Amino acid sequence: MTTSLEPLRRIAAYAVCADSNGRVLLVRASERSGTPGTWSLPGGAVDHGEDPKHTVVRETAAETGLSVAVAGLQDVLADMRALPERHITIHTDRLLYTVSVRGGTLTERVDRPTDLARWFTLDEARELPLRLFTARALGLPTSTDDIVPEEVPEFPSFYAVPGPDGLHRAQRFAAYAVVTDPDERILLTRVSDGYPGAGCWHLPGGGTDYGEQPGAALIRELVEETGQTGRLVELLGVASHRDAASLGPEGYPIDWHGVRAFYRVVVDQPAPATVTDVGGSTCEARWFGREELGALPTDRLTEVTAEAVQAAHLL
Repeated sequence: MTTSLEPLRRIAAYAVCADSNGRVLLVRASERSGTPGTWSLPGGAVDHGEDPKHTVVRETAAETGLSVAVAGLQDVLADMRALPERHITIHTDRLLYTVSVRGGTLTERVDRPTDLARWFTLDEARELPLRLFTARALGLPTSTDDIVPEEVPEFPSFYAVPGPDGLHRAQRFAAYAVVTDPDERILLTRVSDGYPGAGCWHLPGGGTDYGEQPGAALIRELVEETGQTGRLVELLGVASHRDAASLGPEGYPIDWHGVRAFYRVVVDQPAPATVTDVGGSTCEARWFGREELGALPTDRLTEVTAEAVQAAHLL
């Protein structure tokens, strides 16, 4: 039974690394891990406030002895697995980065969650017991011994814990959309009073639910916040922002770390923008022409909005 297990969430970043011969870099889970003997991409949990690109460099060095440089973002996905021996169910949002090796020497580790790092051809990797997300990242057949929970556990959309400095901390994964229509208008939402960034224009989207894939979460949020039905086109990037003393409806300062995947979404048949989820963090939705968007002062846009529209070459 997995329904009685404690649900947890985490954000993690991983390296997709190939050498000049097309071999891929993998690490083996040790007996100290939840999946001993399985092989996966190097990587691990994103520390509070850490940019995931820094995470993947740090974790790859720790697990393999190699120094890598991040070349780009390959994919973002999520999965759930139950670990009955640890009495937990865990949802992980995984950011997969393409990297190249700058130097170093492969090392073995003792008494650590991963103990071996090796290069494999894809044919060799195909014969290994691969973690599901690793097989997907490498385009190999997927099979897994992971235990999947029978039901999605209840988990709050907002979850803060006391930090070492006395402030509460919150780390949240979210998915947002740069939404355009056939006339190349851009859809934005305005942040409600009482929320961080109140009055600023923001991208449609929000925090993903436990067990939810980011793309599915984004399309759901688009309907709730704007009344539009969209089509997912491409992943544009990931933004990481920390506000060390954010003040929201909770009424007390929170050391807030948001990791946000942003996508390009097209609405083929636009409708008047309407907020259907009334009373939340979104108070208005509106279509903007490119000139209107360009005329908005930068302090009227949230950080992730400014970053995403630039990535989409809309500003």
